[in-house]
Amino acid sequence: MNNQMRHLRSELGWSQADLAERLGVSRQTVNAIETGRYDPSLPLAFKIAKVFEQPIESIFEAPMD
Repeated sequence: MNNQMRHLRSELGWSQADLAERLGVSRQTVNAIETGRYDPSLPLAFKIAKVFEQPIESIFEAPMD
């Protein structure tokens, strides 16, 4: 799944560890989501949207096949 997390995080000046702390997950989880190796659960996706104060659709985008 494509996402804008790295871009949004860097705009705020947050490290992966900073974002992980806000989300209650590990830094490795944030890295895996940002690099597309892991798709977040729906509850985590909504939490990410809330942290960034963005609609979930503006953060996550399904790949085009």
